[in-house]
Formats: sequence, C-alpha cells, structure tokens
Amino acid sequence: MGQGFRRMATIVHKEWLHIIRDPRTLALVIVMPVMMLMLLGYAVANDVEDLPLAVADLSRTDASRTLLEKFSASGFYLVTHVAQNEDEILQLLDAGIVKAGIYIPEDFGRNISTGGVGTVQFYIDGSNPTVAQTAQLAAETVSQATSQQILIQRLERSGAGLTISLPIDTHILYLYNPDMRRMNFIIPGLVAVILQVQTLLLTAFAIVREREQGTFEQLIVTPLRSWELILGKILPFVLVALLNVAMTVGAGALLFGVKVAGSIALLAGLSLVFLLSSLGLGVLISTISRTQMQAIYMASFIMLPSFLLAGFLIPRDNMPLLAYYAGYLLPVTYFLEIVRGIILKGAGLITLWPWIWPMVFFSVVVFILSVLLFRKQIG
Repeated sequence: MGQGFRRMATIVHKEWLHIIRDPRTLALVIVMPVMMLMLLGYAVANDVEDLPLAVADLSRTDASRTLLEKFSASGFYLVTHVAQNEDEILQLLDAGIVKAGIYIPEDFGRNISTGGVGTVQFYIDGSNPTVAQTAQLAAETVSQATSQQILIQRLERSGAGLTISLPIDTHILYLYNPDMRRMNFIIPGLVAVILQVQTLLLTAFAIVREREQGTFEQLIVTPLRSWELILGKILPFVLVALLNVAMTVGAGALLFGVKVAGSIALLAGLSLVFLLSSLGLGVLISTISRTQMQAIYMASFIMLPSFLLAGFLIPRDNMPLLAYYAGYLLPVTYFLEIVRGIILKGAGLITLWPWIWPMVFFSVVVFILSVLLFRKQIG
C-alpha cells in the first residue's frame, strides 16, 4: 500500500510540474473563473429598468409633461431621444436604438382640459418578449397613476356629479413580434452565436492541432507564401459558416416559423463581414496558444460572455455599466442587432448603419491584426 501511494505521489508531482511550467495555461485556469464570475455575475444579476424610450410630445401641455415626468420617474424608462413625429419613433425602434416609444398627439392636452379623454400611442419593441411584457406593465401602471392624479384634480374642481372615467387612454402596440413568441427572439440570435462559435473553434483548433502534430512546420517550409497559407486555412471555414447560416435561417423558417422579413442578400453580406472578426479571433487564439487545451480556455473566454454580454438571452440596456460596455468589445454584439433587425424587423442598410459601421471596423481591425501576428510568427 505504501509503495502504491509513493508511485501515485510521483505521478502527482510530475503532473504538477507540467502545470506550473506552462504559465499560459496556469494563468488561464486561475484568472478565467474570476473574470467570468465578475462579468457574467454583473450581467445576470439585474432587473429590467431604464429601458431606452423615444418621446414625441406634440401636445406640449401640462398634462403631457406630467405624463412624461411619470414615465421618467418610474425607473422603468429612460428618455434617451426626443422625436419630432411618429415616423421618427418608428425609425428609432427599427434601428434598435430604443425599446419603446410614446406618441402624444396635439389634441391630448385639449381633450383632457375639456373633460374628455386624451389618447396616447405607445410602441413597444416586441422582439424580446420578456422585456416587452415588462414594458407593457410599466406603461399601463404609469398611465393609470397619471390618470388617477388628473381625475382627482377634476373631482376637486367640479365636486359631486362628475362622471368618473380615466382621462388617459393608452393604446399599446407590439412591433415585430405581436404574438410575443420567444422563438422569434431566440432563432435570429442563434444564427449569430452559432456562426461565431463554429468559425472561432474550427480556426483556432485546426492550426493548433497541426502545430501539436508537427505538420505546421512542414507547411511553413513549402513554397507557399504566408498569405496563401492563411487564406488556404480559413477559406473552407468561411464556406462552411455561410452554409450554416443558410441552414439555420432555413430551419428557423420551416421548423419554427421565423421567416426573414428583410433582405436575404443583405444578411448574407453582413454575415460575411462578421466572419472576418470570428476568423480573426480564431487566428489570434491559434497564434497565442501552444496546445489545444489553451485554445479551449481562450475560446471559452470569448464564447461564454457572448451568450450574455452581447444580448443573446439577457437585454443589454439594463446591464451595469461594466457589463454593458464590455459587450461592445464583442463583435457579436453588433451582429446580433443586425440579424434581429433584418429577420424580425425587415430593417435595411440605412436603418442598421449605427450597428454596421462599428462591426465592420471591429472585424477589419481584428482580422488584420491577427493575420499580421500570425505572419510574424511564421516569418
């Protein structure tokens, strides 16, 4: 028994030496759990609040200002845009810049001051059913509270005999997902996440695997130029990824009824741009990593935050500042808004431009940097 423990201790000592002699893997094993806990903990532990709200107040009366003040004070909404008309609200909703919009017509204040009913149109982005239902509840609560306040003022002025009816009638309209189907929100997000995961893993592991097997050095000494080698390694993954986009979108339409409302050509083109960033990150991981275990840890450090910080499952608007701004470091954050905008809203190039240009910039920079580092390594 004693000899068995000694032999086992020898193996333990040997494996421990392997761990401490590999500082990259050791750093990832120690640092990554803490980093994940901080980022993902901040992202998950939050309530739906401060939803971006666009306001178009054509009435500009005390009654309309009181209503808007109630919305701002509720904590559910944050007025981020003042629109001039109803069309501008819809444009902001199409672009995903705001999650709700309130349109107060010109006759709102006049109707209330004469004892009538003021009508308000409230728009909610129904792409994410969880957020939309909270937005609806908050809008109804604020409208009823304001109505009660105005009603009490009427009673104080008029005394008995006044017909009691709520003076504010809020019409709530769900856009893009009127049936509040959660799959309409999940399927477009899966297109983006699957595209990133596949290209990232395949690119990183393919190169690291060749390095471990000793075949990578054989490729370097061939007459192939560096750019020929890089493109030759990643182009098959581009074709596979684009095929997966088509299959995922097609399966979403056939199996779950989530059809593409916008341009399929635009979706394919922007998917190709997004591929630059995923492939670039994969090449970057392969450049830094020496083993497949290191590549797994580094890829996980990118993929796990993508599920939460990028807004795949949890809305980003109400995340704490650390988690919110960390999401901007992930190109999938921009691509998620683009995919959902095209599939659910039928948004076009101009509408999605606020999300397109940062994704293009990020993708090109990451891809160029990763290729330069890769070329430096094999040069």
